Amino acid sequence: MSLKSIIMRELKELKDGIGNMSKRGDQSKLWRSRTRSHVAPDEAPLESQLSEQSPWANLPPELLLDIIQRVEESETAWPARAVVVFCAAVCRSWREITKEIVKTPEQCGRLTFPISLKQPGPRESPIQCYIRRDRTSSTFLLFYGLVPSEGESDKLLLAARKVRRATCTDFVISLVADDFSRASNTYVGKLRSNFLGTKFTVYDSQSPCDSRIQSTARPRRRFHSKQVSPRLPACNYIIGTVTYELNVLRTRGPRRMHCILHSIPVSAIQEGGTAPTPSALPQSLDEQLSPLHSSKGKEPIVDTISPSIRATPVFSPGSREPLALKNKAPRWHEQLQCWCLNFKGRVTVASVKNFQLVAAVEPSHNVSPEEQEKVILQFGKIGKDIFTMDYRYPLSAFQAFAISLSCFDTKPACE
Repeated sequence: MSLKSIIMRELKELKDGIGNMSKRGDQSKLWRSRTRSHVAPDEAPLESQLSEQSPWANLPPELLLDIIQRVEESETAWPARAVVVFCAAVCRSWREITKEIVKTPEQCGRLTFPISLKQPGPRESPIQCYIRRDRTSSTFLLFYGLVPSEGESDKLLLAARKVRRATCTDFVISLVADDFSRASNTYVGKLRSNFLGTKFTVYDSQSPCDSRIQSTARPRRRFHSKQVSPRLPACNYIIGTVTYELNVLRTRGPRRMHCILHSIPVSAIQEGGTAPTPSALPQSLDEQLSPLHSSKGKEPIVDTISPSIRATPVFSPGSREPLALKNKAPRWHEQLQCWCLNFKGRVTVASVKNFQLVAAVEPSHNVSPEEQEKVILQFGKIGKDIFTMDYRYPLSAFQAFAISLSCFDTKPACE
């Protein structure tokens, strides 16, 4: 029997053992909910629990490194790539080595860990996904793949729920499809619209890498930071805005949108530029909080109430200009009598929601013409309640999903 088959058998037995343990405690229920999206959790189960089940946790580091390297190289697509996730979930030593071997989406074009959803996509070929809309529950599910398949639950990346309020609409984004609470550790961010549905603000649950954008949480006297569970997100950070142009004259044509990504500098698309790439999700509440004013030596006060849409990102002195995206100009097709864009077969149904976004730059930005023509994000309809979403560098899956969700809100003034 080959080494790979033995490893696969042991991993399957370990996975079944974890499933049996999950019926005995609340901590295991959390573990089971995190694995529904088939991306590795941020923290593996307690090493003491798993090391007693399998001798694989005590392998020599050199042999363990070779094993995980072979698994990483051979399992490149879903659902087979879930084996890499299982390797990271064996114990702490397996996870640390797996994190060293697995590259970011920008380097390898694959999604593995939850943090991969907040890292920039590949520079050349885009990552292809699709969105399934459920009108009855007002939910939107983002899957990893070309088109819907029978095993779509194995490729769930992100989920969002639309919540209508008196003055705005919220799209709460989570890692799982059945928990949209902001008090959950599966919460990753949200999208909020204004009253007319013409302007949207993207909020992230963690601060960008360069810490240029401050939290929108305000020092209201609700509770002290130590009174909150250390794994619960307490802040939202504005990382971008999406604005739709008003169409007062009712002229024919697709929606016109403009995106400002405050967390990505325009230098990211210049030659030799890099986009912020977070390495891990925050492990504690205090890591997410920017310094708040406190009085009389008391601890900082944190507010978990949803921030106002009027809150704006604050940049530090000397911060660089943010990246802007705009619609790629369509052409009018005389025979079809409609506006057309080349989606390269990824969009098959005409819809006002279809769009392609490219960088909106000035000559002073020194961005090459090839980079200006690259489609960074494209979104379009392929069937009833089925939409494709393809994104590339410098956008992340979370940012692309949030921008795409803005299309699903009612915009009578823009059409």
